Amino acid sequence: MSTSPRRAACPGSFDPVTNGHLDVIGRAAQLYDEVVVAVLVNHTKVGLFTHDERLEMLSEVTADYDNVSIRSFQGLLVDFCRANDIPVVVKGLRVASDFDYELQMAQMNYGLAGVETLFMPTNPQYSFISSSLIKDVAKWGGDISGHVPDVVANRLRKRLGDQHRP
Repeated sequence: MSTSPRRAACPGSFDPVTNGHLDVIGRAAQLYDEVVVAVLVNHTKVGLFTHDERLEMLSEVTADYDNVSIRSFQGLLVDFCRANDIPVVVKGLRVASDFDYELQMAQMNYGLAGVETLFMPTNPQYSFISSSLIKDVAKWGGDISGHVPDVVANRLRKRLGDQHRP
């Protein structure tokens, strides 16, 4: 009797990927045989980094995980999961308000396609980190080095330069 590998998706826009994202991805990689980091293509939202740049950074910072792959998706996450035989979505929760939003998404995903959601509490040291906050702090010259991988910090500095620094 053969068993199929346990697979999960960690979805998001990852603009940019943070240490909080990597904590959830790494912990999911310990629980599942394969973790697919599913990067949303959203044509209505202009990010700081292009979709390809985000894929590149994610590939680089997850290279040490043999069971993590990076893929793009657009449209409904459940359609991506169904097409890739992924029965579980792993979502990190930082604060209670994350749960309010993510619970609705989880219930919809289950209702549409039977895709389960695993809520993973974020490591407290990353609970205040968001991609938006990281971009804002970096824009004004703040030190973000402890909150993102070095490759991301370097790309943020290069992209944002000294445009807003006093």
